[in-house]
Amino acid sequence: MSSVKLGDSLVEPTKILCVGRNYLEHIQELNNAIPDQMVVFLKPPSSISGQLRSFHQERLHYEAEICFLVNEGQLSAVGLGLDLTKRDLQSSLKSKGLPWERAKAFDGSAVFSRFIPLQDLDINQLEIELFINCVRVQKGSVPQMIYSPQVILDELKSYTTLCDGDIIMTGTPQGVGEVHPSDVFLARLKSADKTLIEIEWVAE
Repeated sequence: MSSVKLGDSLVEPTKILCVGRNYLEHIQELNNAIPDQMVVFLKPPSSISGQLRSFHQERLHYEAEICFLVNEGQLSAVGLGLDLTKRDLQSSLKSKGLPWERAKAFDGSAVFSRFIPLQDLDINQLEIELFINCVRVQKGSVPQMIYSPQVILDELKSYTTLCDGDIIMTGTPQGVGEVHPSDVFLARLKSADKTLIEIEWVAE
């Protein structure tokens, strides 16, 4: 699977651009340093999946994120995503000063909801919630981001071409953790207390 749904259409991104360390409390929970500039990494289209996995060579951690589709160089649609991470491998690579794509860009590491057009939506009111087995574990909103979606877009465009259908993952709020088999994930994208998207995944 290398496509996501926008309405009744399938969109095939050429790349997924991910922002790390974009919520202060998440930076603190992982004992990371506050970066001097935006942290960006890539996932390939082969990382896209509709299935939530709990294991890929090692245990996986979840990171729920507000995600955007790009069209004609602008943010055009919004959805929910899970950035799955091999946390032990990532920590090992980081300790050696090495790139950590191996921990982030593996097959099945990007799980997405459907996307909806941004038309008539106020980006600054967007909020994400993630529940696991009926317990809320993550909640974050655009105003809490260190880099707003528009700032992220402008930064990315300063050094790379954004193709129609590319996806931007804007970072995860506090509350990340391990995925366990049979965990029931319920994610909501909201705007001013109105639910725009709700999706459930059951971990394999």
